[in-house]
This record gives sequence, structure tokens and C-alpha cells, in this order.
Amino acid sequence: MANYWNDKTVLITGASSGIGKGLALQIAANGARLGLIARREEVLEEIVAEIKAHNGTATAASADVRDAAAVQSATDRIRAELGPIDIMIANAGIGVTDHAANLNPNKVAEVMDINVLGAVNSVAAVLPEMVSRGRGQLVAISSLAGYRGLAKSAAYCASKAALSLFFESLRIDLRHSGVTVTVIYPGFIKTPLTAGRHAKMPYLMEIDDGVRKILTAIEKGKRSYAFPWQLATVVRAGLIMPAAMYDWIAERNSFRE
Repeated sequence: MANYWNDKTVLITGASSGIGKGLALQIAANGARLGLIARREEVLEEIVAEIKAHNGTATAASADVRDAAAVQSATDRIRAELGPIDIMIANAGIGVTDHAANLNPNKVAEVMDINVLGAVNSVAAVLPEMVSRGRGQLVAISSLAGYRGLAKSAAYCASKAALSLFFESLRIDLRHSGVTVTVIYPGFIKTPLTAGRHAKMPYLMEIDDGVRKILTAIEKGKRSYAFPWQLATVVRAGLIMPAAMYDWIAERNSFRE
């Protein structure tokens, strides 16, 4: 559905690597104008140059998503150059390995600040204009890890659960505004976030395959989309398991090694 993206301005946070970069390159190839936000300005400029080399349109504005004023300023610069934001993809996120015995409040705060408040700041920078125009789409890149707790992943799981429910609440509030909301729940994708792990990650996907699935869900305006279906089915089954059974299984399946 390349035509879906024609003449749209798309803002992506966390666009310097991984899923964010993959989305940026493919969406630009489909004809949209790209506004890219991340902390590493030099990396963003390389992506912008790559997009322009293929006759795409893109601009970058560096900002730390934890800084609401910086995100607003970066969004304003992108808007001034490319026009009103039609689609905002809140993708910026980090993970941390955190066994409960070694709990570090500062690390947990960092994960929550980037994964949750960073998305809040991104929404705040685009939503008023979307509502005033009566159209727009907010997209959250959450995770299957947001369904239930996983070993050594307390901060990450909590952040993704919070992100998902935040966007779900937005979706309800915005039902009659013309602004739609899509929450994406990916499984394991080959990105810097999963690199270097020795644990087996079931149904690990190539980034291009993951990007295609995400774009299809956005194009179809899905309220939520979890993939791959095999892993999503297992995770959803965990929602109805008794706690004792779930704990026994989850303890023996750590993906953070």
C-alpha cells in the first residue's frame, strides 16, 4: 500500500537504529516525508542522506525524548520544514537486564523515562495539531513483553505495559476526533536491543520482515497488532495461566542472558 504513505509527513522517534531506522527507510521509499528524532544527530544525518540519495524527503532534529521542551522544539522544526505531522511513531526505547536481587532504581527510572515518558512527550508535541485538523495517527512500538512479567526484565516489561495502556487510553479518548491510535506488539527482532544475547529467542525475525508487518498494521489502521502470531499466541495464553504455573514456566525461560 505504497499510496497510503504518499504526501504524508511521518515523525519517528528513536530513528537512528534498529526498528526506527528500518521504518524510516521503508516509509521514505513508499513516498512519505520523514521527520527523524533521536539523540545522535550525526547518525540521523547519515540516514537523511541515504533517504535523499534515493530521491526521498527527510529531515532530522536531534532531541532526548525525556526532555519535553526539546521534543516540542524538534517537532516544530520538522513541521516547519515538512508540514503538519500526519503520523507519529513513538519508537524510542531501551532495555536493561535487571535481576531483582540487583535492583537499581536509577536504571529503572531511565527505562521508564525513555520508554514511557518519552512517548508521552512525543504525543504531546503532535496531538493538539492533529485534533485541530481532525485527522492523524499515533503509533506506539510496544512489545509482547508488555503482556506479563519476564525474568530479569522487570523495568522493560513494566515500561511496555505502561506504554501500551497509555496509548489504549488515548485511543478511547480520541475515538470521535479523527485521530486513530495503533499499538504494535513485536516479538524478537534482530536489532541492537537483542544483539549479543546468548539465550534462545523464539521466532527471532529479520528486521525487514518485522518492518513490513508493522507497516501493514499501520496502513490497515489496526488498533493493536501482535506478531509473530506463534509467539503472540503463547504470550496471550500466559494471560490466563494460574500464577504458579506461569512463574514456573517463566523462571525457566529467561531471554536476557
